[in-house]
Amino acid sequence: MAETADAPLLPDGVTLVRAPNPGPMTLDGTNSWILRAGGAEASVVVDPGPTDAAHLERLAEGRVGLVLITHRHPDHTDAVDAFAELTAAPVRAISPEWCRGTEPLGDGEVIEAGGFRLEILATPGHTADSMCVALRRGDAPDDAAPLAVLTGDSVLGRGTSIIAHPDGALGPYLASLDRLLTIGIAAAERSGPVVVLPGHGPVLPDLAAICDAYLAHRADRLDQVRAALARLGADATAEAVTDAVYADVDPAVRGAAEASVRAQLEFLRAPRA
Repeated sequence: MAETADAPLLPDGVTLVRAPNPGPMTLDGTNSWILRAGGAEASVVVDPGPTDAAHLERLAEGRVGLVLITHRHPDHTDAVDAFAELTAAPVRAISPEWCRGTEPLGDGEVIEAGGFRLEILATPGHTADSMCVALRRGDAPDDAAPLAVLTGDSVLGRGTSIIAHPDGALGPYLASLDRLLTIGIAAAERSGPVVVLPGHGPVLPDLAAICDAYLAHRADRLDQVRAALARLGADATAEAVTDAVYADVDPAVRGAAEASVRAQLEFLRAPRA
């Protein structure tokens, strides 16, 4: 169930069920989301997460009409087949690899399900197949601002996300953050801040604010990598740069830090038009 601290921020019809897989990379555990509003006959489940029987049974309460996957990482996808068998619901994702019984999702596609209108936003960067979902009421006008955005691991509820190089890439990630920032600013000007429903960690109150902070963090990290290269030499390895920039990193997430550094080095060393 949703933690008490999260509940006041959740739109009606949105339930957080946190998977029992806490860890250095998953924070408190993978956030699985149940979307069911307005007397909808069936729910939408986003990211069933790990193959834990009690967790999946909780997600399957009532009838599940659709399953969405925000990206390929195992802590979000391990239960895809078990949950599809349990619910007989189609599974959709950007990548065909994770679709079951239906077609891949497309950027800008709008799905009416679970009492909501769900707009698919391709947001590559954390992984190549990462996506977010803008959430609107099923009876809202077509031009209504989103109530919330499910961000997968593109934006976390605590800390910052990694760039899972080589699948992930920094250039697309910065563009994805810019896109989410634009959505958040436009919505805030019309009807107030957009709630962030992340793949890990607590719910956040303001999409624009967190995207702005993420972009500032990425700019700072790039400056640190540039400074490290100036000291170590332009051909310094990712391991050496990680030692310089992430000197105090927890050994449990050292691999993630190196992946992000590789993404930053690729970005900085790419030819500029």
